Amino acid sequence: MEMVQNVLLTVLVFFVIVSIHEWGHFYFAKRAGILVREFAIGFGPKLFSVKKGETRYTLRLIPAGGFVRMAGEDPEIVDVQKGQTVGVRLDGTKVTRLYLDRLDERSNIVRGEVQTIDLERDLELTLEIDGEVEPYTVDPQALMIAKGRETQIAPLDRQFGSKSVGKRAMAIFAGPMMNFILAFVLFALYIQLTGVPVDNPDKVMIGDIIEGRPAAQANLEVGDEIKSINGIAVGGDVDGMIELIGSSADEPMDWVVVREGQEIRLQITPELEEASGLGKVGIAPTYQLRSAGFWETFKFAGNAMKNMTINIFEGFKMLILGQFSLDDLGGPVRTAEVTSQIASEGIAQLISWTAILSLYLGIFNLLPIPALDGSRLVFLGVEGLRGRPIDPNRESMVHFIGFAMLMLLMLAVTYNDILRLVRG
Repeated sequence: MEMVQNVLLTVLVFFVIVSIHEWGHFYFAKRAGILVREFAIGFGPKLFSVKKGETRYTLRLIPAGGFVRMAGEDPEIVDVQKGQTVGVRLDGTKVTRLYLDRLDERSNIVRGEVQTIDLERDLELTLEIDGEVEPYTVDPQALMIAKGRETQIAPLDRQFGSKSVGKRAMAIFAGPMMNFILAFVLFALYIQLTGVPVDNPDKVMIGDIIEGRPAAQANLEVGDEIKSINGIAVGGDVDGMIELIGSSADEPMDWVVVREGQEIRLQITPELEEASGLGKVGIAPTYQLRSAGFWETFKFAGNAMKNMTINIFEGFKMLILGQFSLDDLGGPVRTAEVTSQIASEGIAQLISWTAILSLYLGIFNLLPIPALDGSRLVFLGVEGLRGRPIDPNRESMVHFIGFAMLMLLMLAVTYNDILRLVRG
């Protein structure tokens, strides 16, 4: 039962951080008047699809992100040529549906040969019907039907490219921005659930224990208060405790801990860590906590955002400098595995981890890597400086190549993740 719960919580975490990102794009695109054709979670084949208003909401097979498809970003409507026979459904003299095939199966339509057509600027259509030319206006929300697929037309003022650089940049930046907002809210919630360190602590508690290390072998437990080591009172001096352990590698130490009001005496021998040359027992200490006030919650949430952002960029720096190998990287499978493990530790830890993932997603998407939001913002910045857009075909090619490279990297790290699981 716990495993099923952890799986559901893992799915929920991914769904929330991806959905809030795409919702940011969606909301500010709609606010700018851009026609949003699809709001998708995942990539690949559709698992679920429903249309509401102008937008189709889809859930796709590969849970590696999502996208918001805006009008004008991709070739999306089949060209209608002069002389082509089409069928139209009218509301008065206004075209609401334009049929390109299977005309004999359509009812209540007017058939004719196209003389002129403009579905972007003037929204006009003229048809030759039995030797006479009939003009029609086209509804701005008219549907074009071909090969069983309905596509709403997109007048120029509803297309992404027609909007100002500022509005387009906001629609792109809004995805990462929503991830930052979500991360801040979740860090604040975590702080409200767990509290903040007291100003002058007089106790050191065990916050985490690493399996297989001396502390675990000595049966220390999370929540134990460390009262003394080798007869030296610890009090609230974490640094002094760490220094004492570090200088006692391979030397037995007498510990006194307090568990549920009872003193327990243990003997623990720190292991020598070759990298640092210090003794380690495999614990993560924690401080005494108290409830956080309203303004304190904002302060500590902001500090958590700042510190985690620094850590994320340190990781990027190490990756660029080659201090990581491909085997050290984790993809969706590894992230899901870690998320499931954290979910078993309690809702507070899961909230904190979700905040970290949301912050990471927002930062990663702002990197100037082709196909990511950061790259698109770079193109918009260049357009703003030069006063005219870069050739859309060249920009699309850059994003396509970037997307293909990201997918190859994703496949590689996912393959490593699966091998890691198989090998245990």
